[in-house]
Amino acid sequence: MSFTHLDAAGNARMVDVTEKQPTVRQATARGFVNCAPHVVAALRDGSVPKGDVLAVARIAGIQAAKRTPELLPLAHIIGVHGATVDLRIEDAGIAIEATVRTADRTGVEMEAMTAVSVAALAVVDMVKGLDKGTSIANVRIVAKSGGKSGDWTRPGEPLAG
Repeated sequence: MSFTHLDAAGNARMVDVTEKQPTVRQATARGFVNCAPHVVAALRDGSVPKGDVLAVARIAGIQAAKRTPELLPLAHIIGVHGATVDLRIEDAGIAIEATVRTADRTGVEMEAMTAVSVAALAVVDMVKGLDKGTSIANVRIVAKSGGKSGDWTRPGEPLAG
């Protein structure tokens, strides 16, 4: 068995994608921030002391997508040509979905997951004064398209319109 990110001596390496042709690629990730009922109420009525939680988390997620290679040592520096981060207040907390697009040589799955993860961390940071028990759950890729492996959707995950 060979590993793509190890050389013959077993040392970590970045995969060389020089010869790959750029193609349009997209990935969507989701996650959830579990919040106590009083935190959900504060989110809904806009009374979180630190301000607009959803706006801060959205910007944090977009920024994170663009900075993924700084966090993951073997991730390629690619052009993030589009990134959306959507947050929805639900009864148990905040659902987060991020979609990242590129026209490059490698996919954007890690960028999408990083966007969701950092948006979730921003939510926790904004509400931790209200509830230290807030937690992040179930960050995952739900769909990807483009590249050599083509399209994939997580079974059982409905995708938005």
